[in-house]
Amino acid sequence: MSAPHLTLDELKAGLPHIERSPKDAGVLRLIVRRPRVGARDVLSEAELDVTAGLVGDTWSRRSPHPEMQINIMNARAIALVAQSDDRWPLAGDQLYVDLDLIDENLPVGTRLALGSAVIEVTAEPHTGCRKFSERFGVDATRFVNSKEGRRLHLRGINAKVVQSGTIRVGDVASKLEAPR
Repeated sequence: MSAPHLTLDELKAGLPHIERSPKDAGVLRLIVRRPRVGARDVLSEAELDVTAGLVGDTWSRRSPHPEMQINIMNARAIALVAQSDDRWPLAGDQLYVDLDLIDENLPVGTRLALGSAVIEVTAEPHTGCRKFSERFGVDATRFVNSKEGRRLHLRGINAKVVQSGTIRVGDVASKLEAPR
């Protein structure tokens, strides 16, 4: 599951494709449950719960911050950084969606319908860390944590579950409402 790490210039060359991500509705490309530290279960279907987050995930045991229940990453961003689909789960996020994650498109409080669940974008930042750097390279971490990377939320966003439900790969994440 290793691949050569892309250089900062190679990563920047992929920005135009990421910036063309859908604005209002995007396909859920991958669901990943983290049943224990370092382990990943790739799922075709999962339950989101207002209390537990992604059912079976270690979120509630590791860092149960209520505004960080669900980690979402742009599918185009992880495809660029990881270079192959089998490496996507290494990022450590739970949901990978082909959707524009920038603040202007998904401001804090925006709700997304996903399957029969509803999630809400939260203000908690999501940034690249040491593990991300080890898996995808120092330049990848610089890329996602750069000013432009933070603006585009290349490392992803956090959300909380506001309506429990079932989600499936291939479901469309659709905006329900803007923040009040």
